[in-house]
Amino acid sequence: MRGIVASGTVVLVILGIGNHLWWLAAVALLYLYATHGRGSPGTPPPAGVGAPSPPENYRAYRQRRDRQARWERRYRRERPFEARRQEREKSR
Repeated sequence: MRGIVASGTVVLVILGIGNHLWWLAAVALLYLYATHGRGSPGTPPPAGVGAPSPPENYRAYRQRRDRQARWERRYRRERPFEARRQEREKSR
């Protein structure tokens, strides 16, 4: 991704020798990559969409952790071959 952005910026700068709008396009490309690119965190998503909210207290944290552990044990019990394969991949 960085290579594409870098080469695109170079092309826009070269085109910008004759036309200053290409310079503005290069700056806009770099700005968009810096704010929304792969390496930067960008803006955090709203709390209600997809991401769980931080625990309000320790009891809520423990409940979620225990629920996740139950789901993981159930997954390993119902899909033993897949669970073993994932363990092998994790240990590499």
